[in-house]
Amino acid sequence: MSKDYIDVRGAEEHNLKDLDVSIPRETFTVVTGLSGSGKSSLAFETIYAEGQRRYIESLSAYARNFLGQMDKPQVEAVEGLSPAISIDQKSAANNPRSTVGTVTELHDYLRLLYARVGTQYDPVTGEEVGEQSAEEMVDRILDLPAGTRAKICAPVVRDQKGAFEDLFDDLVSEGYARVEVDGEHYDLQLDRPELDKNYDHTIDVVVDRVKIDPAARSRITDSVETALEEADGVLKLVLPDPPEGVDLGTNSRSTGALGADDDEDGDDGRLVVEFSEELGNPNSDVQFSEIETRSFSFNSPHGACPECEGLGQTKEVDEELVVRDPSKPIKDVFEAWSYSRSYYRTRLDAVAAHFGVSVETPFEELDPDVRRQFLYGTDEQVIFERQTRNGVRRKTKRFEGVIPNLERRHVETDSDSTREHIEKYMAVTTCPACDGTRLKEQSRHVLVAGTSITEVNRMSIGDALAHFEGLEAELDERERTIAEEILKEIRARLGFMTEVGLEYLTLDREASTLSGGESQRIRLATQVGSGLVGVLYVLDEPSIGLHQRDNDRLLTTLEGLRDLGNTLLVVEHDEETMRRADNIVDMGPGPGKRGGEVVVQGDFDEVCAADGSITGDYLAGRQSIPVPGPDDRRDADEGEIVVRGARQHNLKDVDVPIPVSQFTAITGVSGSGKSTLMHEILYKGLVREMNDNTSVDPGDHDAIDGMDLIESVRLIDQSPIGRTPRSNPATYTGVFDYVREAFAETKLAKQRGYDKGRFSFNVKGGRCEECRGQGTVKIDMNFLSDVYVPCEQCGGSRYNAETLDVTYKGATIADVLEMSVEEAHEFFESHTGMRRRLKLLRDVGLGYMQLGQPSTTLSGGEAQRIKLAEELGKKDTGETLYLLDEPTTGLHKHDERKLIDVLHRLTDDGNTVVVIEHELDLVKNADNVIDLGPEGGEHGGEVVATGTPEEVARVDESHTGRYLRDLLPAVDLEGPRSDRREPAAVAGDD
Repeated sequence: MSKDYIDVRGAEEHNLKDLDVSIPRETFTVVTGLSGSGKSSLAFETIYAEGQRRYIESLSAYARNFLGQMDKPQVEAVEGLSPAISIDQKSAANNPRSTVGTVTELHDYLRLLYARVGTQYDPVTGEEVGEQSAEEMVDRILDLPAGTRAKICAPVVRDQKGAFEDLFDDLVSEGYARVEVDGEHYDLQLDRPELDKNYDHTIDVVVDRVKIDPAARSRITDSVETALEEADGVLKLVLPDPPEGVDLGTNSRSTGALGADDDEDGDDGRLVVEFSEELGNPNSDVQFSEIETRSFSFNSPHGACPECEGLGQTKEVDEELVVRDPSKPIKDVFEAWSYSRSYYRTRLDAVAAHFGVSVETPFEELDPDVRRQFLYGTDEQVIFERQTRNGVRRKTKRFEGVIPNLERRHVETDSDSTREHIEKYMAVTTCPACDGTRLKEQSRHVLVAGTSITEVNRMSIGDALAHFEGLEAELDERERTIAEEILKEIRARLGFMTEVGLEYLTLDREASTLSGGESQRIRLATQVGSGLVGVLYVLDEPSIGLHQRDNDRLLTTLEGLRDLGNTLLVVEHDEETMRRADNIVDMGPGPGKRGGEVVVQGDFDEVCAADGSITGDYLAGRQSIPVPGPDDRRDADEGEIVVRGARQHNLKDVDVPIPVSQFTAITGVSGSGKSTLMHEILYKGLVREMNDNTSVDPGDHDAIDGMDLIESVRLIDQSPIGRTPRSNPATYTGVFDYVREAFAETKLAKQRGYDKGRFSFNVKGGRCEECRGQGTVKIDMNFLSDVYVPCEQCGGSRYNAETLDVTYKGATIADVLEMSVEEAHEFFESHTGMRRRLKLLRDVGLGYMQLGQPSTTLSGGEAQRIKLAEELGKKDTGETLYLLDEPTTGLHKHDERKLIDVLHRLTDDGNTVVVIEHELDLVKNADNVIDLGPEGGEHGGEVVATGTPEEVARVDESHTGRYLRDLLPAVDLEGPRSDRREPAAVAGDD
């Protein structure tokens, strides 16, 4: 065995056919091939799984107890294996408390920075908050220019009512002669102030009058300590003639000539500075606590906003949900209050009588003020009458209001059903207390270089990097020393995320809203920051969701990981990634059972030259996805849907026309506003208006015109088709219903009286009761992720032995679930309905997929294409708007071609198809392109170009257009990769 290679021998996992392959260590290797050819089986299910198994084997005896139940990958040997780390496309987190900042650990460093060098300010007065020792106060006083006159005062009374005669007597007896009362100077030995006890007064005792001189340090120290003792830790320094440029902090204030002594020449202003030994502001009643790192954690009660408990959002009863149809009469208008119930009826009758209206009056015809009092409570008391056995009982009180009633009951009720009922009328809104920042008020008013932590969290990663680049210049020497190492870590992490193309993400963005590709790149950035050496990194299509311009930076990052001494094994279809790789393993030659072999292994040119490699054919140009001719593009003569005034997130009040009965691609660099436009505005706006679904809250926009041109809207996104292993492609698409019917019609099934329900693994009868039809059993690993192992009773088949006795053409129902879509299509050749649905799955590039593959193991792209196939199986009206988000995810060029044909077929039937996409072979097939940008985040949100692909390609400002030039023969302009097509084709011709 050579330590220079990872040697895999006899791999037979899934469709791998006794595979032998050697992967060079410390290189960048791409595993490619047709969808379903065995790429993930080799990279993840064999190499990574064996690395993980060996890792667990090195742990404690407790963990090793479970290894007997864990399946070893079906491989004879894997030698030369390094510690393996998988960076896949799983969602970063479903916890609403997780943000980009927390999952990247950036927020931990920000908390440390603000806790160590942050300056706290009073949220009411805006003045600096701090605690100082007497010695520190003396040091600040002695920083004043020598010769400066100053009065050291003790503020013994602050804004209190009273005459304070006894206080003046006590001060005289203690030897104090001078005081300032409400800013005026008095000598108590000559004149006692007569104060009105009904007004607030402020009394400052003048402890000493000094001229600043370092030689007077001892005297000043004694006077400061005396003043602090008299005023319970507070001191006031008065400068009658403040020198220019003096800065003693934000607790200093100018008071004009007020209070100047008779023997002192008061000029235009004096300066008053207040100091405190306690943490707080002498001019405010706000209570402050010591700043700690947990003060900036929204997952801790010490830092979280008490109103929303650190979520940044609150649930509130929404007036629009309570009153959906204001044309209804008062008695029926409040859906949450049923008039048939006596409690609600008596209240509505009484309030209506109070205002002299009938409960039959339409709510919209009431005076606006009366409507307000029905909803939020009456201004006056109302007489309520209730019929009892003893007669009519009357009670006079203020009407609570429908909305306050619902809010109160939502908090007070112990009934889950009542709470769920009320929540139908509640909407999630930004927390009004913290404005969505998640932190309590005190934490939001701690500043570093004039910026709060909440302002930093709202920055994009790119803007945050720029903010921290020159931060040291705004810190003093002490703060720079403390912050130096913290700032290095912050800048490094921000830099890594910028390198992998995530500079447009804001730090406060919820992790659950990230795409699989974004989550993967965040984990990749974290690994880059770890600086590990000698590690095997296994990645799953890291280029997903990246624009071609951003992909270059990602590849540079991967090369940097390799150059550190790591081995990279990347499952990928992207051509640019293959060009930059050191080694390519092309799997095939076909999908499913026709795959599982290494067709060719070598560098880019060797793959291009290989015979029998479909990947090589596309890379060399021998095969390609054709560009529609000028006559093939559909004309925009059916009208258009127009989104007007879109301004959600970074969209800049744009109008976006979408031609009806055309195939439109929305493009743009990452973070330019594509998903916001499609998901938040177009889809939600149409659903709310067309389906009268007021529970959907669209993004901010003016209007959507042209709704009458379509009958329905369907979003086909990458969300999972199911949350449990029970859901699979066969059940989701309805194929499994046909399969169960076929088995129920067999001779043995009829003899035993089995109906189709017997062949369901979701109900008792035919399923294995040991695993309840799941085929796997969850093992709680305590300190590790849960492990799923095959059920010992049924061996993973999901069914009991009696059910498996029934066969169809020699196969059990468990065997059918193990079949690929392609195999099932051939196997059930006589079942027209089933074959039609299976053909649709094959048409969208899923011929390789197992019918019973658990939905939890499907990629986002696979889940989306299953939904697309299911939609294609429905009766088509021909006037549907289909919205898809990166449908080419995970597809080889050969399968992408099939998907494009499906989308064209949908459009030819009179439907409108709108696709968010980065894959240029799909974009060039669109009738219309809407390119957003020009950049991501705050620098995006505009329509850069719109029109046919050829028209967009001629717009210099469009990044997408410039890359399209390489693929469009009709455009004679050079693109960024114009020189790359021909060498590959030449290599393939040799």
